[in-house]
Amino acid sequence: MTTVDDVGSATALPEAAIDDETGAPATRVAPVKRAGDGFLGRFLPPAIMFAIFIGVWYLYSTLAFDQAFQRRNALPYPHEVVVDGFLPLWDPRQGTREIMGYMWPTIKVTLLGLGISIVVGVCIAVVMNMSRYFERAIFPYAVVAQTVPVLAITPLLTQVFGDKLGVRLAVVFLIAVFPIITNTLFGLQSTDRLHHDLFTLNKAGRWTRLWKLELPTALPALMTGIRIASGLAVIGAIVADFFFNQGDKGIGFFIRVRQQKAADRPDMLAGTITASLFGVVMFLIVGAITARAIRDWHDSANHG
Repeated sequence: MTTVDDVGSATALPEAAIDDETGAPATRVAPVKRAGDGFLGRFLPPAIMFAIFIGVWYLYSTLAFDQAFQRRNALPYPHEVVVDGFLPLWDPRQGTREIMGYMWPTIKVTLLGLGISIVVGVCIAVVMNMSRYFERAIFPYAVVAQTVPVLAITPLLTQVFGDKLGVRLAVVFLIAVFPIITNTLFGLQSTDRLHHDLFTLNKAGRWTRLWKLELPTALPALMTGIRIASGLAVIGAIVADFFFNQGDKGIGFFIRVRQQKAADRPDMLAGTITASLFGVVMFLIVGAITARAIRDWHDSANHG
């Protein structure tokens, strides 16, 4: 008779393997190769789009401003951003090293806030999945947390969480938790009914069903939610830097100060580009973790 443990091991992380009818050892099925999976297919399209973007930038800056000082104070050329914003590389008072000094507090807030969002978001989704009553009671407030204008409740957040690290984490949490809740709940509720019936026949308990069936089934949706939330967490950390100036100064503070003087426009754009690159890196890291986690048993892992 099939036991619950057997069912759990069969449904938690199915292997991409096939046993032939003669009882020969299982053979792993290799991912299907598609057009564009090679080196050129992966890197040439974004390189072309980047070249087009830089060309449009140069063209617009040339046509929109008659005087060089007007262009530099509004939208300097890309090479001016590199020379005046990112260089020198190692001077602690300007250039890349100064920018990276402001980036570290933002990185710390982003990672901590995202981690809190993942833990709390998954727990909320699990509770909502237990009962329709819980879902109907909690979901409206999850939507409110996503849509509330953070800047409008700045005084309240400062009063509750202080004016340093706590309030920054609260902003990141409010912005990033919603996609984790909704995607995890969708994954939990998408479990195959036949699998549920199999667990019922084996008299599996609620927690066994959750741990061995529902959570593994929800993993692709959860990872999608984390990928979305990672970008939102970066935005939340930068927004918090803009409006909460106590404690460690983040990249948002650097950008806000530099945008107040037209002569510092290259520095402002350099800080903005660095923050954007951090968001891209976060997205790529979560994407790589996702592909690693589900590469053998879910089709989405083969569409990178």
